Amino acid sequence: QVQVVESGGGSVQAGGSLRLSCSISGRAFAGVVMGWFRQAPGKERDFVARILWNGRSTTYADSVKGRFTVFRDNAKNTLWLQMNSLKPEDTAVYYCTADWPPYGFPQNEYDFWGQGTQVTVSS
Repeated sequence: QVQVVESGGGSVQAGGSLRLSCSISGRAFAGVVMGWFRQAPGKERDFVARILWNGRSTTYADSVKGRFTVFRDNAKNTLWLQMNSLKPEDTAVYYCTADWPPYGFPQNEYDFWGQGTQVTVSS
């Protein structure tokens, strides 16, 4: 059974930094595309970032470009999201996602989702 588990959320003041991590177990890591989404109260879940299997191809939402960095360690089956220069509008529950072939990630359709971790940014 595949498990996707996030950690690292918390509260921080505007301008601060947080690093989220995500570990995957129960399925081979090879070929998996991993991503981050977030959902603020009363809003839809939005794409934040994703990284392909090779670890070099990344995509970011315009709202986080230049502030967030997604990276992974395939040997450790782990994904991270480094968030810098945080803003109050970054407050949300952040979800880690994983997608194996046949890929659905171009349509934001992922196979597995974590339970989410809360990030709160105060002004």
